[in-house]
Amino acid sequence: MKQRKILVTSSLPYGNGPLHLGHMLEYIQTDIWVRFQQLRGHTCYYICGIDAHGSPIMLRAEKEGITPTQLIERIYQSHQQDFAKFHIKFDSYYTTHSKENRELTEFIFNKLKAGGHITTKTIKQAYDAQKNMFLPDRFVRGECPRCGAPDQYGDSCDICGATYNPLDMKNPVSVISGTVPVEKESEHLFFDLPKHESFLINWMNQGHLQEPMINKLKEWFTTGLQAWDISRDAPYFGFTIPGYTDKYFYVWLDAPIGYMASFKKFTTMHPTISFEEFWDKNSTHELYHFIGKDVAYFHTLFWPALLAACQIRLPSSIYAHGFLTVNGKKMSKSRGTFISANTYLKHLNPEYLRYYFASKLNNGIEDLDLNLEDFKTKVNADLVGKLINIASRCSGFISKFFAGKLSPSLANPELFKNFLQSEKPIADYYENRQYSAAIREIMRLADIANQYINDNQPWILAKQPEKLPEVQTICSLAINLFKTLIIYLQPVLPALAKSVSEFLNTPVFTWQDSHLPLLNHTINVYQPLMTRIEEEQIIAMQNDANEELKAESERIIAPAAISTKLAIKPEISLEDFMKVDLRLATIVQAEHVEGADKLLKLQLDLGEGEIRQVFAGIKTCYQPEALIGKQTIMVANLQPRKMRFGLSSGMVLVAKSGEQLWLTTAEPGAPAGSPIQ
Repeated sequence: MKQRKILVTSSLPYGNGPLHLGHMLEYIQTDIWVRFQQLRGHTCYYICGIDAHGSPIMLRAEKEGITPTQLIERIYQSHQQDFAKFHIKFDSYYTTHSKENRELTEFIFNKLKAGGHITTKTIKQAYDAQKNMFLPDRFVRGECPRCGAPDQYGDSCDICGATYNPLDMKNPVSVISGTVPVEKESEHLFFDLPKHESFLINWMNQGHLQEPMINKLKEWFTTGLQAWDISRDAPYFGFTIPGYTDKYFYVWLDAPIGYMASFKKFTTMHPTISFEEFWDKNSTHELYHFIGKDVAYFHTLFWPALLAACQIRLPSSIYAHGFLTVNGKKMSKSRGTFISANTYLKHLNPEYLRYYFASKLNNGIEDLDLNLEDFKTKVNADLVGKLINIASRCSGFISKFFAGKLSPSLANPELFKNFLQSEKPIADYYENRQYSAAIREIMRLADIANQYINDNQPWILAKQPEKLPEVQTICSLAINLFKTLIIYLQPVLPALAKSVSEFLNTPVFTWQDSHLPLLNHTINVYQPLMTRIEEEQIIAMQNDANEELKAESERIIAPAAISTKLAIKPEISLEDFMKVDLRLATIVQAEHVEGADKLLKLQLDLGEGEIRQVFAGIKTCYQPEALIGKQTIMVANLQPRKMRFGLSSGMVLVAKSGEQLWLTTAEPGAPAGSPIQ
């Protein structure tokens, strides 16, 4: 097998708060892939770090009465602790607020400038006059200028997918002070992204991206690429731009450069490893980025264009994944489905979550649901009921009757060989990030091993002294099958694999060890390797999560929380209000909208045979089937608007608090189409 040299990164977690289970999805996915490569004998380095710049960090530090540096140091330490407990094994976990990152960012900026890729332009921005600062797009909320959806961020609409300037929003509000932002001019620096369109289209079609990501890029190309604003005005926490005293690099410029900086730090600590060997334009080594689909825009457009413009090597592939939901709902603090990594660790084995994620992950970008009931059932059934059961059923006989010594030969060599035949497909599944398929194959083998034990009934044979040699060979084969399964699962369950190697009295396993049965070998006395998840643990975790969120909200009101407190909108006259035609409507059909994170497509009956199609951003709070037959209130005379999913002819009324939504409903029995007086 050809030996490979691989550099792997995950997105840098932002430094204004602790890790949560949504974060862990990406790092567990990446760690499994890295461990698999290392287990196969390849050189594979895993690089990451804290994303330490930007206005949110500056503002949170201000609210806590500490410096941004103190804040990110505290968050950095908490991240490292959580990662270690989840068995995420980085070769380098660094920070973007570092000497290495500053030097590399300035180097790249100077190359871009010298190459004619940087332009300047005076722009108009949203400005908070009370806080005396320009507002980042996400620090403005208001109504979407295209579809009118309320409470949207200042850069894009979650309902219709539009992107826009915050100044184009209707009724914008600063999430920092709650005041209406004013318009103010400032000179900014831009990276000329449209100049690189032909390169990006060519690169996109060379197999570096997943198909859904390619389709998304095609949408962006159709819309038209825009020059990328890479500067921010003071006050801002970040690196000052060379030649300026009041301009800073936008956090999304130096964040991906943080991959390089983290590896640079790693090579200074390990002088035999060359930084240039991996980042030189002509490098033949592999480079992979694991990212969430929400940051694909930066990683698949800006990042490769920057690298190409600076004559730096490009990623071999960029692997995106979907979001994590909990019990079918978006992770939400207000609904109690927001669980921090630390809260989980107080109650449950981290390898339970590693296994559950692996059993659900594939190489697509679909969202993954952490259904807590299914989580408990799957872990108990697969890991305890099937896998661990093999060792616990057979090890006692080996210890009791044979002083822990396994038989000198296999009772059924063909069965052992059958397990080895699954090695290649399982390896291929891991390589292609089809973890769920790997888990299904491994559990299929676990069922075969348990069936073998059931068929041979060593507990019956052990009662007959003349049958004891047969008991030894049966149980020894079962132990060897168990060892093979553990090797296949080692990328997913590294701590369990270590415990099993101690139980079996062997060095830590390599992938090739699956071919080497333990014969005439003495194992140690079995100790419980895993216990069942109890319902009480799940409940306690959820209760703790709610208590910690309550304590956090009392300690600090973060910008994200302020964003829900929108100012009252401008007054309208009674005549204006009377123009709104509110009607009762019956929901006769509801379904998910493919490609939309928040939309449901509703068919509304207004009576007398009139059916209206309306898209509503309520997917995170309602299942379609639960809405059918309900009566709701809709704006019947709203001008139809063309969305990329179809025509929406009206709007249903929804109340919102935090991230919770309530569809306005009516008492049953009122005739559809009735006007609201």
